[in-house]
Amino acid sequence: MRDIGALLDWIATQTDFDKERVAVFGGSYGGYMVLASATHYSDKLKAAVDIVGISNFVTFLENTQDYRRDLRRVEYGDERDPAMRAYLEKISPLNNVDKITIPMLIAQGENDPRVPVTESKQIVEALRDQGQTVWFMNALNEGHGYRKKENRDIYQQATVLFLQQHLFGGD
Repeated sequence: MRDIGALLDWIATQTDFDKERVAVFGGSYGGYMVLASATHYSDKLKAAVDIVGISNFVTFLENTQDYRRDLRRVEYGDERDPAMRAYLEKISPLNNVDKITIPMLIAQGENDPRVPVTESKQIVEALRDQGQTVWFMNALNEGHGYRKKENRDIYQQATVLFLQQHLFGGD
């Protein structure tokens, strides 16, 4: 996270960049980084696009497909260990959602075997509960990302419209 903070600080010093129009964009673990960036740096960001991101490591580990769970526990930590569980809860964007103050576009596939759809649904619900602007696209016939042309087309159009409205502030 500090790397992203340092990058945002650097952008603010550059005359060729508009520090008032910075967005973050990422998918899967990059989607987690988008959500985490929004919890840490909403004051330096204008908008964010999260694609199939992890919003809570504990619920992710509990709900990801069985065949993936042990590998993900090695990668992220074992949520069954009380100390690790506390740490994972601490760094989970869902538990810091009150710090997100920027518009979000969240895209997900209903049948995602890697990052369960519940990861997106719970962060969308929490953002809406606190009155934040959040666009949610959940393709019912997709998994981890959008593979079908019709879904990709809609997603790309929605992303352009979202950024046009929230990053550039206009039509």
